[in-house]
Amino acid sequence: MKNKGSFAAAGDLFITRKLPDKGYEGLEELTAFIRSHDIRFVNLEMTVHDREGYPFAFSGGTWAMGHPSLLKDIQKYGFNVYNGANNHSMDYSHNGLMATIRYLKAADMNFAGIGENLADASAPIYIEGEHIRVGMVAAVSSCHPAWAAGTQRPDMKGRPGVNPLRYQEKFHVTKENYELLQKLADEIEINAQEKQNIKEGFATAASGSFHFGTYEFVQDLDNHRESIPDEQDLQRIIRSIQEARKQSDYVMVSIHSHEMNASDKEQPAQFLKTFAHACIDAGADVIIGHGPHILRGIEIYKGKPVFYSLGNFLFENDTTSYQPADFYEYYKMPADSMVGDGMDFRSRGGTIGLSVNPDVWRSVIASWDVEDRHAKEIRLYPIHMGMELPRYRKGLPAFSADDELLKHLARLSAPFGTNIEIQDHVGIIRVESGPLPSSTS
Repeated sequence: MKNKGSFAAAGDLFITRKLPDKGYEGLEELTAFIRSHDIRFVNLEMTVHDREGYPFAFSGGTWAMGHPSLLKDIQKYGFNVYNGANNHSMDYSHNGLMATIRYLKAADMNFAGIGENLADASAPIYIEGEHIRVGMVAAVSSCHPAWAAGTQRPDMKGRPGVNPLRYQEKFHVTKENYELLQKLADEIEINAQEKQNIKEGFATAASGSFHFGTYEFVQDLDNHRESIPDEQDLQRIIRSIQEARKQSDYVMVSIHSHEMNASDKEQPAQFLKTFAHACIDAGADVIIGHGPHILRGIEIYKGKPVFYSLGNFLFENDTTSYQPADFYEYYKMPADSMVGDGMDFRSRGGTIGLSVNPDVWRSVIASWDVEDRHAKEIRLYPIHMGMELPRYRKGLPAFSADDELLKHLARLSAPFGTNIEIQDHVGIIRVESGPLPSSTS
């Protein structure tokens, strides 16, 4: 029997409020649609616990915590596979992460990308469809370095954390600029500590490049910026993809990445495109990106879809119940400030930031059917999250007939050579079968 199945994928789910007891307009239609698919993915952009972790000194922007009772509301939407690796996974340090893992397991929710050690965080998980078995590997590039899970050793425990995709940035500059930077660095002694660390064996000297503070520069014929995925992280993720390839009919890779190309948030970073192609070359069948809270373009690489960002699915970023002292101290607010005060200050009374960006509050759910690893057509269904509502009520998803959004996504996808047709308020991508990766071992 041929392996075949249906897939639905959405972007970020950031939930902080319980759903109304009687639901809301559009909920039933949305959940029925999601549940009509075999494999149903969303990114869980939350930690889930009741103040059971210590606030980390550095957060993903808002310290994201939802009460465990919210898991029942999340499950009402019908998703059956989640990415837990994102820029909020460690907002409440190791205790918060481990509490999240316990609650997700108790609720029988399939998740990947986080774990008690690096082996757990990087391992593929499997979802059983009626006629298809799917493996998923999840990772995050947008996280504090200390959030990476640690490797278990025979003589030492590993460290809880996320499955990281780190990356290196290099700034290529002309000979004239390179020498100017070297001269300036010597004059202001910006690299004094690095030189001392190298002298004492706590760091190694760069080969063929030069550091100006924390930035690495390379002499070249012109000036440009380069970003590449960390080779060790890339190879670890590829090994997980290859394992999933042996154990399942279809392999998904979920990647949470805020990084952008130069100053354009709608364009994915160079390293992310390199990563996506390498994953498909290794045997992945789809790359599902999320993170920047807006849509990014869709690429079809060797007949396989790459969603560089599916934007938001449910977004209640401004109605967390608690924020640690660090949040208020960052904005130099009085010690007796509360969450509403902090959100008002951050958004300048709702006049700046994510709350007033229309692209944050509208997105798509992607839907496709596969047979023998190939999807002939991808369908894109617009959703909206009620931007016009007050802060404490907006964020809940429902379908919309937003052709302008689909046209916007078509413009973002065109540079990748992807054509999106619009039929009855649904975006359609026709997929030609590309060559399967040569290596599946």
